[in-house]
Amino acid sequence: MTREEAARRHAWLVNEIRKHDYAYYVQATPLISDAEYDALFDELRALEERYPDLVTPDSPTQRVGGGPLPGFAPVVHSIPMQSLDNTYSLAELFAFVDRVQRALPNERPTYVVEPKIDGVSISVVYRNGLFDHGATRGDGRTGDDISANLRTIRALPLRLNFREPPELLEVRGEAYLPTRAFEELNRERARRGEPLFANPRNATAGTLKQLDPRVVAQRPLSVVFYGAGELRGIACDSQEHWYRILAEAGLPAPSRHWLCRTKEDLSEAVEALDDFRKGLPYATDGAVVKVNEWRFYRILGATARAPRWAIAYKYGAERARTRLRRVLFQVGRTGVITPVAEMDPVFLAGSTVRRATLHNFDEVKRKGVRIGDWVYIEKAGEVIPAVVEVDRSARTGQEEEIVPPEHCPSCGSSLRWDGIFLRCPNPKCPGQLKALLRHFAGRRAMDIEGLGESLIHQLVDKGLIKDLADLYSLSLEDLLPLERMGRKSAENLLSAIEASKRRGLGRLLFGLGIPHVGETAAEALASRFQTLDRLLHATEEEIESIPTVGPTVAKSVADYFRDPVNRARLDRLRQAGVVTEAERPLAAHGSLQGKTFVITGTLSEPRERIVERIREAGGRVTESVSRKTSFLIVGRDPGSKLNQARKHAVRVISEAELRSLLEGGTNEDEAARAG
Repeated sequence: MTREEAARRHAWLVNEIRKHDYAYYVQATPLISDAEYDALFDELRALEERYPDLVTPDSPTQRVGGGPLPGFAPVVHSIPMQSLDNTYSLAELFAFVDRVQRALPNERPTYVVEPKIDGVSISVVYRNGLFDHGATRGDGRTGDDISANLRTIRALPLRLNFREPPELLEVRGEAYLPTRAFEELNRERARRGEPLFANPRNATAGTLKQLDPRVVAQRPLSVVFYGAGELRGIACDSQEHWYRILAEAGLPAPSRHWLCRTKEDLSEAVEALDDFRKGLPYATDGAVVKVNEWRFYRILGATARAPRWAIAYKYGAERARTRLRRVLFQVGRTGVITPVAEMDPVFLAGSTVRRATLHNFDEVKRKGVRIGDWVYIEKAGEVIPAVVEVDRSARTGQEEEIVPPEHCPSCGSSLRWDGIFLRCPNPKCPGQLKALLRHFAGRRAMDIEGLGESLIHQLVDKGLIKDLADLYSLSLEDLLPLERMGRKSAENLLSAIEASKRRGLGRLLFGLGIPHVGETAAEALASRFQTLDRLLHATEEEIESIPTVGPTVAKSVADYFRDPVNRARLDRLRQAGVVTEAERPLAAHGSLQGKTFVITGTLSEPRERIVERIREAGGRVTESVSRKTSFLIVGRDPGSKLNQARKHAVRVISEAELRSLLEGGTNEDEAARAG
């Protein structure tokens, strides 16, 4: 074969393999058998080995790079990658439409509805039709360059199909692990004795963080695109037009979308998508509703974190039915014993669930849960599986009552009842220490990445940590002998522990696990006293004088700081270099200055994010309703706080109305009428 003949054959093979990759990975309609595809691929590889100068960056053989990467370089997004505001109700979706219409009084915008994919957000840039680089969203402004890992994904073309490609095309979407592939991956990890991934999104995120692209290539990730970033040399005027551009380019896009003109259209579309999404190869948790016409985006603008021309409509929690086989008893950080149901594995909301919380023994009694029951489970806030109902019609009479234990399952101490809670009174209980470490290392507390449950068990069981403060005395020599702990992982953990020292007083107080002190109370204490020393010397009356702190919290804080064991722990934390001063004071001015909020029910976004936005606007969030409360924010399935608000004549508002208050678009009287 001459060099010229080889070049022609090479070009034909490349185009043929690209065609089959698109048919198989994007359209899910293979045109040839696996054996025929492998023969084409082997021929191409052999041809390139004989004529190395024929190899191009976009050749199918270049999907897997060389050795491991030293790390991920930062990528600054030319246009920030924002999140979306969420809603669970049609009323709030229609309120979004009303806001858009008010901003465009002389226009009649249309809307598109597409699946909300539960994957990992990515951005991919093509220059002159060739793959240039790809990145994670990161903090929205700066992400990680994961180009080598993205190259391994067969559904992602390295060359676009345009006859005349644009100078620059930035597409945005999600990387995901198909549901079936996720199940197979977890089965394989179980066979090897490796920890299982919690859900497909976690598996995808963990895969994309791999520094060795060869590991990534072994997992069948895929991608789907729906958004645009920077564009040069190509024009687009609507989301519908953008879908056509994605198709023309050969880029995978949502397999279906709906064009809507009215609220009725939107209602029908989100309902239709709820049925349609069950057949999709990836996990979804809602619908994304966007203004179709791009020319309106500049007029509508954006908040600091989300565009005003799009919103996510979250569907209600999925429910699954399974058999409860036995009950385990977990020890919490304050000694509370929580019953946990161990069940037959069942797939729910994107992950396989084997355990679910039963909350407390009062709930067990109220719901009548027994061992052997068929039960229904849901994921509270799409995160924590919980038993919500018993299928009593399926009972056989062989079911057994759940009997509270008499002794602590961790240390063996005799348990005591504290109201509806069963507690272990032993302050040196290793189970309590493990739970406290998990809480302390959590993202909302000291945010120590890498300090997971398995590692915490080893550290406590081997006596390396006997108190919370021992965490800051760990060395490389302590960590290296532990199971599955390489030098790099140990160094990363020590770096994360060191970084946690600078989280500030509010997060430290929350991380300490003081009974009754949540994030809101912790921030209020930090804001009022500013330093740990001042708080240590504060009286119970001074603590209770904070408007958002009640007598129960005040007594709990005072009791905690009177305990010599806790004071010794705090001294050690301070000596280790942990910052014990407030990170920043409350906003002195803002649209919510002087207002106090309480939240009840399930919200459409993480509660801590809503609390932070209220604080940034000058408002306060408390745990209980009183006459001092300005507003009660009500989500799905509100609790007793709603009745308390009515009793005290507190104004009740929805999340949509809170957003209007944050944006200065609704005055208090309007909010009161809306409530």
